Amino acid sequence: MKLSAITKRNIARIIPFGIIWLVFGALFLWIEAVAVGDQDNKLDTAIRLEPDIVIFALVLITLIGLLVGLVELVFVNRLFERKSFAVKIVSKFLIYAAFFFLLIFVSFQIAASMELDISIFDRRVWERYVDFFFSPTNASAMVQLSFHLLVSLLYAEISENLGQNVLLNFFTGKYHKPVAETRIFMFADMKSSTTIAEQLGHIKYFELLKAYYFDLSNAIVKNHGEVYQYIGDEIVISWKLKAGFDKNHCVRCFFDMKSDLLKKKNNYLKKYGVFPDFKAALHFGEVTTGEIGALKKEIFFTGDVLNTTARIQGLCNEYSVDLLVSKALIDRLDLNDDYVVQDLGKPQLKGKIDALDLVTITWN
Repeated sequence: MKLSAITKRNIARIIPFGIIWLVFGALFLWIEAVAVGDQDNKLDTAIRLEPDIVIFALVLITLIGLLVGLVELVFVNRLFERKSFAVKIVSKFLIYAAFFFLLIFVSFQIAASMELDISIFDRRVWERYVDFFFSPTNASAMVQLSFHLLVSLLYAEISENLGQNVLLNFFTGKYHKPVAETRIFMFADMKSSTTIAEQLGHIKYFELLKAYYFDLSNAIVKNHGEVYQYIGDEIVISWKLKAGFDKNHCVRCFFDMKSDLLKKKNNYLKKYGVFPDFKAALHFGEVTTGEIGALKKEIFFTGDVLNTTARIQGLCNEYSVDLLVSKALIDRLDLNDDYVVQDLGKPQLKGKIDALDLVTITWN
């Protein structure tokens, strides 16, 4: 069974939690083994690092990380998505602390029963746990788990703010040196945004923008799009060629975005008194991609295709359509009867020497 784009994205967001916990778990175990060595004065409360115990510990710590990632994605993050960074970190930390207390209670007794080669329900296992609870070993474990958790939460927040692919590209150094690649771009601009902003006021308009971008996100993820930039009331979406051409994702994304917004129309009208519709343009071409910036690093695209797509989008009002697409892009797609394509001629784009064939597409 082929996984959906949303499922793949969620898995990709959870896996780094497991990796973070595994890496730091192994590091702490190694530090403890080096520090304690073969000394005879090991704490009675410490579990001896036998090979099977180490494997059990690393598997368990990885599963804990994956579980934290799953809980973070599905439940906890949604509880605090409108809170400040500090409130998020403190609140989440307290929630997970209670979870860890229960987890340590169970996992230590399993490890102790394995070491002593007795039943987990044996009284001696419980006595080991009581000794452990009031020992420096427990304090060390809590420090380690707190460190794992802090790194995980920081990763989650940074990833959410930068974008997961952007953070991954920074870590891997993919765009440390400029790379030439061909991409598809969509420029989607809210209609009558100036009028809406004046009508709502700055704060209410900002709240509408947050809701607007949130409601568009599911369609973008579902169609394998990557958000490049939010520019005021405009969103720039990008696809690698294979992802954008496959099943016409770049075009389908536009109609899915429209559909998702329409489902929330009554909510917008009730809360804001307006409905934020949008118009968009699609084009593709070569860009140079790389890290740029001195005080703030970001992955940056530069190329004529961006300027051209912006110019195409600016013609939507002139043609009274919500979507304009370059004919060059349409010729690379395999559109079926679900779409109706209408040629609009070859207008001269502002600031461009060569004219460009344009079409509009409607959902049949």
